Amino acid sequence: MAEDLVVTRTLVVPAAELRERFSRSSGPGGQGVNTADSRVELSFDLAASPSVPEFLRARMLARLEKRLVDGVVTVTASEHRAQLQNRMAARERLARMLRDAAAAPPPVRRKTKPTKGSQERRIAEKKRRAQTKNGRRGGGWD
Repeated sequence: MAEDLVVTRTLVVPAAELRERFSRSSGPGGQGVNTADSRVELSFDLAASPSVPEFLRARMLARLEKRLVDGVVTVTASEHRAQLQNRMAARERLARMLRDAAAAPPPVRRKTKPTKGSQERRIAEKKRRAQTKNGRRGGGWD
């Protein structure tokens, strides 16, 4: 399982920079529930990683600031009974998180004015609606 973690085409985290820790998982397990260390904690030191370009590091640190502890992002997986499946799930979750954090910011929206035609259509519709409602206001039947 000592494979590099491919985040994007340009960002690959070497396996040497990932730390895995195993512990007993809560949940299903049957006979081996108290003996198998199937829960996986996958950690990556984002702040000190030489594999992350500097311009990306600043963006990723800013976006993941609530998930970081001393610059280290940690992901846990314990939804599967098998340790290998949990390891793969943790790696996929970390890759998705880093991919989202590294994504380029959306383009800045430029304010625009409504067109003259759309303003006129809006006013005309308001007047039509007002006429409809006025038509419903009948006089009182004495």
